[in-house]
Order: sequence, then structure tokens, then C-alpha cells
Amino acid sequence: MTLLQLFGAFTPVLAILILLVGLRLPATRAMPLSLLATATSALLFWQVAPVRVAAAVIEGWFVALSILWIVLGAITLLNVLRATTAIDVIRHGFIAISPDRRVQMIIIAWLFSAFLEGISGFGTPAAIAAPLLMVLGFPALAAVVMALIAGTSPVSFGAVGTPVLIGVGQGLLDPAPELVNRIALVAITLDLFLASLLPLLMCAMLTRFFGARRSWREGLAAWPFALLAGFAFTVPAWLTARFLGPEFPSIVGGFVGLLIAAYCARRNWLTPGTVWLFPQDSELEFKPLTSHLSLLRAWLPYALVALLLIATRLDALPLKAWLNQVVIHSGDILGTGIQSELKPLYLPGTIFLLVALLAGWFQRGTPKDLTEAWHAALLKVVPTAIALLTAIPMVRIFLRSDVNAADLQSMPMELAALAASGLGSQWPLAAPFIGGLGSFIAGSSTFSNMMFSSFQAAVAAHAGFPLTLTVALQMIGANAGNMIGVANVVAAASVVNLSGREGQIIRFTLGPMLLYCASAGLLAMALLSLGIAPT
Repeated sequence: MTLLQLFGAFTPVLAILILLVGLRLPATRAMPLSLLATATSALLFWQVAPVRVAAAVIEGWFVALSILWIVLGAITLLNVLRATTAIDVIRHGFIAISPDRRVQMIIIAWLFSAFLEGISGFGTPAAIAAPLLMVLGFPALAAVVMALIAGTSPVSFGAVGTPVLIGVGQGLLDPAPELVNRIALVAITLDLFLASLLPLLMCAMLTRFFGARRSWREGLAAWPFALLAGFAFTVPAWLTARFLGPEFPSIVGGFVGLLIAAYCARRNWLTPGTVWLFPQDSELEFKPLTSHLSLLRAWLPYALVALLLIATRLDALPLKAWLNQVVIHSGDILGTGIQSELKPLYLPGTIFLLVALLAGWFQRGTPKDLTEAWHAALLKVVPTAIALLTAIPMVRIFLRSDVNAADLQSMPMELAALAASGLGSQWPLAAPFIGGLGSFIAGSSTFSNMMFSSFQAAVAAHAGFPLTLTVALQMIGANAGNMIGVANVVAAASVVNLSGREGQIIRFTLGPMLLYCASAGLLAMALLSLGIAPT
């Protein structure tokens, strides 16, 4: 690989970091420019045929439309719940559990979104948790940053185990199910030491960057409840992975953790002694509630979303097969062999829109307010559409660069091979960052695992590291990369009305992502040096 080819491989990463993070351009401008730069590099340096670049762009549009459908559904549901005053009732319900913003953030961003991740994945948790935090009174930037940081460990087993069963399973070319289960168990075992501390980190960041006194100490003061919430998810998730397999750890961990944390918070067990609030809402708990809705009726739409997601994701029920029968195929795009498809009824966005319709009815919204809610949602997704319809094609060009006249592997595989050649003896330190790179670009831990699992296994065999540990580190890195995944950030920003500030969001989440990956690598090296690494 020449220097120009190396530059070409780094183009998508550099373009995003320079344009989105460095120059702070909005995604509606940064992503079209990044797409142009990546396509130019693929054509000139990687010698990818123009027809294949064009096919990758069309494939990207299919993927982007599925994300846009989820975003539209999430925004519409939120707007409807605002119109019916259900959001006001939900806000007061959380204040009744605990007025402390640190506690509310842990319950919603960490545990409720973990449960949603286990059911659905693919951007659903942030699309619900971030706007829910915002309507509770969290600053929009704080809401989206906390939701993205929380979307790490639960991602391993998101969408009923898809990143493990499909991502790792196909990435390792259909290995034995026992091997995939062992890899999943090793990943959640490492997260007993890593992810269990994330709620505490989130509390510290919340008070440091969004509090009146900009204090780390105020966040760390919540350590008893934060650790309780951390282990309330990871321990049930570990037990589920150990005895039931990789399909249900995030569902069980999120649900059990939610019950434990809400019960303890309601009784002030292990909660901070001093209530912490944002500067602008110190008297929020005293505002009167004027809605006619009961707490049960206000929460019913979210309960319906959870129930419908479960019912449509379980193979044992017929709904999944029925919904998957409606498929929009791309066919063989431009004769390149590249294909894509869209399953509109199976996407979570369809469930969001259906529940939005039902909520407007049983929560007795006025026709005028409901019409305005739907219209506002359509207008809000326009900038998101511009960003995603250019960001995802850029990703697909990056991944589809494996067919070229330069006799090279795909861009991400060449970058990974370069890292392996320089860090072979210290590979556990690098393995999580490779997973993170995959998710940063692809916006999906499943795609990252599919892309790099076989590569990680090959490096492990060559360097003499345990395969299960190395691929587990890939999984953890892929989870961490979701914090800064371009598609995730663009989608989450849009639902809290922060389109144009994606670079600012990444500047907040980049540090935790790097810390998470580095901690995973150091933990693995420590276990290997002590001779107790899981196999």
C-alpha cells in the first residue's frame, strides 16, 4: 500500500474528524463533502470502478431510508405525546421517583434504553431515551450525549442478539454456535469490570459539563446508586448469557436493572443525600400538573412500543415472519452484484408511527394538535435526510472498496492489517479500537463485527492470543464506537432538534469511547499477564 493509498483509506475518517469535529460544520454540509472526498479517493487511489462506486451510493440510500424511517417514527411519537400532555405527566412521574437529575439519567439513559436495545437496537434506544430526557428538562445536548454513551454494553446483545449471532457469526464464517456463545460470555464478563462503571462516568460528565458548578465531584457523589445501576444490568446480563445464550442478556439485564433501580430510587436507597438539579430547573418539582391523563395512560404508548417490539422480534411468534414478507428489493444494482433491501413493516419506525396514531386516539388529542405534530415531524427530518443520504453512501463506498484494480483489500481491512503488522505482540490493546473504527464509520456494531471478526481471529491465531478473548474485544470496541458512529449521532441529534451540532456531540463522546476501548485492552493484557484470561 502506497502513501497515497494509505491516505485514500484514511479519507473517510479524516474527512469526518476535520469537517464535522474540527471545523464544526453541520452534518448537512460535512457529510456531502465527506462523500465526495471518499468517492474521489476510491476512484483515484483505490482504483474502484465508477460503476461500483455508484452502486455503493445507491445501496447506501436503501440503508439510509431505514434509519430515516426510525427517526421519523420517534419524532412523531414524541410530538404526539407532547400534544396530548402525556409528556408532562411522565415528567412528574419521574420527579415522584426521584427529583435528582443523576438518578433520572441513570434510569432512562442507562437502563430503559438498555431494555429497548435488547428488543430492537438499530438506533431505537437513543431515538426514545434522548428526547425523553429532553422533555424531562435535560438540556438537549446533555440528553443526546448521555443516551449515546449509555448505548455501549447493551449493544452486544441488541436486537435479540443480532451483533453476536449475525455480526460475529457471519464474520467468523458461520462458526459453531458454542464458540459464538463463548465469545459473547467473555464479552459480558469483561463488561462486569468495564460497563458497570459507565453510569458513574455518565454522572460525572453530567455534572462537570452541564451543571452550574462544573464539578466532577457532584457526579462522583452518586457513586453508590451509579454502581448499583451498573451491576443491576451487567450481573443479570451475565447470568442470562451464561445460561440462556446471547439473545436475551440486554432485555433481561435492562428490565431487571430498571425494576431494581426504580425501586431503590423511590425509597431513597443508595441515592445521593443532596438532590442535584440543572441551574434552570431548581423549582421544577413544584410546578403544578394540569393534564387530564393518568400516569398509566401517559406511559401506555411506551409500553405498547416495548410489547410490539418484543412480539415482532421473537421467532416463536408468527408476527416476525409476516412483517418480513413485505420487502423492497434493490435487485442487482448496476450489474455489480451489490444488493440491498428494505423491510418497511419490520422496522421500528412503523411501530412508532402506529403507536403515535393510537396514542392520539386514547389520549384524546385534538385533531388540530395531532395534525401539527405529524407535520412538524416531517419538517424536522429534512436536514437529517440530507446528512444520512450522504453519510451512509460514504460508508458503503468505504466497505465496498474490496473490488478494485489496485489488488488491495477493502479500505478498513487494509487499515486493520497495517495496525496488526505494527502491534502484533500487543494486539489486545489495539483490538477494541479496530472494532470502534468499524462502528464509527458504519454506525453499527453488527457491521463492525461482520467486517472485522475473521480478521481479529486471524491475528489472534498468528500472535498466539485466545480467539474468544480477541473477538470479545472486537465486540466491546464495536459497542464503544456506537458513541461516535456518524449515523447514530446524526439520527440522535435530529430527534432532539440539534441538527447541525453533530461535531459538538462527537467531541463529548469521543473521550468516553477512547477510555472504554483503552480500558478493555488494558484489562485483557492484565488478565493475559496473570494467566487468567478467559478462553
